[in-house]
Amino acid sequence: MSSSQPLVKQVMRVKNPDHIVEEADHGGLKRSMGLFALLMFSVGSIIGTGIFVILGEAIPKAGPAVILSFVLAAVVCAFSALSYAELAGTIPVSGSSYSYAYATLGEILAWVCGWCLMLEYGVAVSAVAVGWGQYLNEFLAAFGIAIPPEFAQPPGEGGVVNIPAVFVVVACMFLLLRGASESATMNNIMVIIKLGILFFFCAVAFTAFDGGNFQPFLPLGVAGVGAAAGQVFFSYIGFDAASTAGEEAKNPKRDLPIAIIGSLVIVTIMYLLVTVAVIGANGGQPSDYEGQSGEAILATIANDVTGSTWAGTIIALGAVISIFSVVLVTMYGQTRILFAMGRDGLLPKTFTKVNPRTQTPVNNTIIVTIIIATLAAFIPLGQLAEATSIGTLFAFMIVNAGVISLRRSRPNMPRSFKTPLYPITPILGVVGCLYLIASLAWITWVVFFAWLAIGMIIYFTYGIKRSRLARGEPDDWTPDPEPPLVS
Repeated sequence: MSSSQPLVKQVMRVKNPDHIVEEADHGGLKRSMGLFALLMFSVGSIIGTGIFVILGEAIPKAGPAVILSFVLAAVVCAFSALSYAELAGTIPVSGSSYSYAYATLGEILAWVCGWCLMLEYGVAVSAVAVGWGQYLNEFLAAFGIAIPPEFAQPPGEGGVVNIPAVFVVVACMFLLLRGASESATMNNIMVIIKLGILFFFCAVAFTAFDGGNFQPFLPLGVAGVGAAAGQVFFSYIGFDAASTAGEEAKNPKRDLPIAIIGSLVIVTIMYLLVTVAVIGANGGQPSDYEGQSGEAILATIANDVTGSTWAGTIIALGAVISIFSVVLVTMYGQTRILFAMGRDGLLPKTFTKVNPRTQTPVNNTIIVTIIIATLAAFIPLGQLAEATSIGTLFAFMIVNAGVISLRRSRPNMPRSFKTPLYPITPILGVVGCLYLIASLAWITWVVFFAWLAIGMIIYFTYGIKRSRLARGEPDDWTPDPEPPLVS
């Protein structure tokens, strides 16, 4: 592809999806992850601290009807999840929405998507790591152990350096360097434990269940349901984690769609069960939560029901394990997106180096660790982390649009899963993302455009000239003829 072409054509060049799939089969990563591991990857990414803290903040907005808020948020996510499932089954490669955008919408949108995901993943995991120290302290307090505040908080929040945050990031680095299958095994264990702890909470809470707590069901009307849905929506983010493992899945065309959709179903059922347990044991009216700390709502209820602190300690352990699992899976996803971008030439080749023994991208993992650990150690990230949600929503929107684009450009391409009710489902996915993006605070847009400006400088000074499409590397590759369309 000659640089003498018009700028518009250069930035809108598209990778052939057949070539992407063929390239993935020889990409250097080891196919070691089965369906269960992929499913646990997405479940592990979704269930973080959200469910442990969100209910104490969401119930006052909607009352018992917060149950409907979770269902509404799940439905909105489902539109994008179905689109992810189609593209993950059709183009099962590393890079998730970045790679899908490159195959459907063009290089510039792929770069923007990947660039936004780097911000989203990096800052989000840093913020989560910061919170890990807080929950660890809460858990250790049951044993009379306390990490000194100066070493458990970043500067600006009463500390000097957040040692626990650095520890959890570095620990995840060593797991990732051992290999994808080893990381997946550890994640499987952690996900099973945290699901078990949530079931434990439900069992405890249901011993104090009072059906009268659900009346009135809609104390703040339909508006309250919508307000709470906007808040709980972000506790569902992460279902796409399995899509970053496209090149390390044993049977990606079959397993990736099942893992993406299955994780959303599992988490929705879990969230609804926990919500019913909380309302049944603690009340569902906004007045029931006045003066209560939302940050430890599950632990507080467990302690109140049992009359002791041992139950709350177990819940705190669940939060510690949940955060560790989220950090592990998110770091994994970020390293694979960098791998895909480096392979395409949009980033330096150092991001494509794979250890021949473990078949993992070592440089990516170390670089990501250094950046994330530094952010988590020294910077209070609460406000910034909230402002990065636009990156996730942008990626969701890209994937929904990508389904429409690929259906139009390559209607005969084999698809192991097809989004139902096409084109209504992806269109609703785009509309839902636009609605949520429009409702974000102004600081979100400031951070987004500032980060985007930096990304555009890098792309137009480096990526546009050095991408493999710019150098014409795939131009001599001719795909096999498309098979006839099968009804």
